[in-house]
Amino acid sequence: MNVMKSFRETLLNSKHVLILSGSGISAESGIPTFRGAGGFWRKYKAENLATPEAFASNPSLVWEFYEYRRTVAAQAQPNKAHEAIAEFQKRLKKDNRIVSIVTQNIDGLHQKAGAENVVELHGSLLKTQCTKCKTVEKNECIPICPALEGKGSPDPKAQSSDIPVKDLPRCNNCGGLLRPHIIWFGENLDQQVLSKAYDAVESCDACLVIGTSSVVYPAAMFAPQVAQRGVSVAEFNIETTPATRDFQYHFDGPCSVTIPEALSP
Repeated sequence: MNVMKSFRETLLNSKHVLILSGSGISAESGIPTFRGAGGFWRKYKAENLATPEAFASNPSLVWEFYEYRRTVAAQAQPNKAHEAIAEFQKRLKKDNRIVSIVTQNIDGLHQKAGAENVVELHGSLLKTQCTKCKTVEKNECIPICPALEGKGSPDPKAQSSDIPVKDLPRCNNCGGLLRPHIIWFGENLDQQVLSKAYDAVESCDACLVIGTSSVVYPAAMFAPQVAQRGVSVAEFNIETTPATRDFQYHFDGPCSVTIPEALSP
């Protein structure tokens, strides 16, 4: 309790709080992490579908996978950790203090909870990008197109639908094939998005690392960089991570329990 009190006092004196979130915070809302032994959709590992090469060779299969993920995200509700973060951001804004939220998640739950100006490092399930004209648009339609209605079952026995490319999601501007607006394995992060994240990393005077394994770069180096500046960093996770030793605070347990306690008025 004294450790939590110490961190809460740090937050009271902070002008710019950085919150870095990962899949652990959304797991409590029912969003699959696709990591570890259970990290499969049907018989596929997520990282084998989330690549430009997979989309090029079988766009129908990849869109089925993302239709499933979009459906799960659309049905999911923010948990108490998401809500506490959004309320904390609004409360500090009234005092002209800043709460920057940088997330590795693509589910939109921070925004659904009411958070603003969320920096989404890896893109969003609720956006599409045209493979031809590169237009990025928000799209919350479930299904995203008629051919994908009822598709995407994670059942290992489910058969691939082999939807013709012409029936997959198409661009409203040029008619080109759409892809999920996700940073896939092997792709670079958007430089403008990355710049916003770096600005927050360099200017914050307190940092929370929530539900992230601290192994996915470049996000994994953000909090250690903050700690190297002598800024207090608190890690919230159900277990320790490779970066735990770099931080001043570590709080074990579900994020939906520890985060409300840390951020309550």
